[in-house]
Amino acid sequence: MTSKIKVDNIENQCGGAVVTKCGGTTTISGSIVKSNAIQASDGGNLVSQSGTTITLGASGDTINLASGASQSGFGRTGTVDWQTTPKTATFTAVSGEGYFCNTSGGEFTVNLPAGSAGAIVSIQDYNNTFDSNNLTIDANGSEKINGGEAGIALVLSTEGQGLTLIYVDGTVGWRSVHSDDFSEVPENPAFIAATGGTITTVCTNFKVHTFTGPGTFCVSNVGNASGSNKISYMVVAGGGGGGHEDAGGGGAGGFRESKSPATPYTTSPIAATGGITVSPGANPITVGAGGAGGNPPTATPAAQGTNGSNSIFSGPPAPIVSTGGGGAGGGECNSDGGIRQGKPGGSGGGGAGVFGPQPQDGPSGPAGGSGNTPSVSPSQGFPGGNGPTLPRLSNNVAELGAGGGGATQVGQKTPSPTTCGAGGAGGAGATTSINNTPTAYAGGGGGGIHTYGGGAGSRSAGGTPTAGQGGTPGPNANKAGTDASANSGGGGGGSGGNGGPPAAGGGDGGSGIVIIRYKFQ
Repeated sequence: MTSKIKVDNIENQCGGAVVTKCGGTTTISGSIVKSNAIQASDGGNLVSQSGTTITLGASGDTINLASGASQSGFGRTGTVDWQTTPKTATFTAVSGEGYFCNTSGGEFTVNLPAGSAGAIVSIQDYNNTFDSNNLTIDANGSEKINGGEAGIALVLSTEGQGLTLIYVDGTVGWRSVHSDDFSEVPENPAFIAATGGTITTVCTNFKVHTFTGPGTFCVSNVGNASGSNKISYMVVAGGGGGGHEDAGGGGAGGFRESKSPATPYTTSPIAATGGITVSPGANPITVGAGGAGGNPPTATPAAQGTNGSNSIFSGPPAPIVSTGGGGAGGGECNSDGGIRQGKPGGSGGGGAGVFGPQPQDGPSGPAGGSGNTPSVSPSQGFPGGNGPTLPRLSNNVAELGAGGGGATQVGQKTPSPTTCGAGGAGGAGATTSINNTPTAYAGGGGGGIHTYGGGAGSRSAGGTPTAGQGGTPGPNANKAGTDASANSGGGGGGSGGNGGPPAAGGGDGGSGIVIIRYKFQ
């Protein structure tokens, strides 16, 4: 049976109070009190002991230190007690405390306390001013910070920066164990708003502006990062014209694309990532025309196709320029002075099909024009194919023009001489869904074919369904290369035949196009 003794006061044998009670306050005094438990009046334990474990309070209780009281001996777990009154002038930190430092009124210094193992101090930029007015952290005496030279201070100069330092030992001194630069201020979402071109809404939250001719992308709201402030774009230049007579295909117009992470869609394989921020106000758009196909009955230097024109998106900090496609090489026999090399451009024009090498061709025969000219990254296009290098063997062989370069592939080189067949195929273009429908752009034009005493041959393929195809003559006929489709950036097809009359011209290159996509809500 358990006994209880209930009294208001307990005195020791000398008459001194050991336990006294006054109202609701119980006071324990004396040098030693021995007990396994001290209970509150409701029966709950205030202090209890089990073996070597001493427990303060019971489950659900809150234990507080009195105002002005301090603790020692309990240790720390890597945290500090944050002082919420900002510091605005030089002061000496106390281990175990964190400080918000406001340097808006000028630079000042935090002096660290004398280092002892485990000492900890935290600092945080109060209102993003460390970049304009730096905060200096100075170690005590000759102590180090992060193992640097003794007595050298640390300067915080990044907006929004925060830092926690723990003293380790004399070798490294105070060591930074956490740093941040959280300076972003939450803002309400704002979205891009703009006019210009043909505007469509796709996937509910995205707008697409399509420019098939000159125009202006006029931005009335540039948005912000919480909503949208970057656009995706595709800029395609005009394709090059196909050559005249046994000619190469025109090079595709330069193709450039960049995708903003805020506008999901399936890009071309050569698209850049990141998109671009928009510029407020008027952003002029230029859409390049396709180059004309070569078509001279007598002026053989003009047998080359004409280069396409550049397309330009002028609004970003630096204009986005796609270069027009290279015109294709053309020209008949050795003595007519025809220019058989393809021209450089966004993608290069294909070399002509006249057999060589001839003096004006160089040792490699009628070369295709270089692509990605001028150079950009990612590449805007590929070279045109080269014409044949073998001498003509007899009047029963074909002269086969090479394909123009495309956005993603070199134009096909002229195949081996044959009594029929086709000219070189144009290089493949690029397919993107920036307008929400997979669409191919910037394919190279197909090369033309001239046969001697044989069949008519077959048409060479353009680099996309919208690029020009090569001409396909019979033994005594001429056939023009086909034109590339408008706003495709495709190269024109090279013509076949022996020069006329009637003349069979190279196909015209397709005009370019500019498309812009962004999130508007």
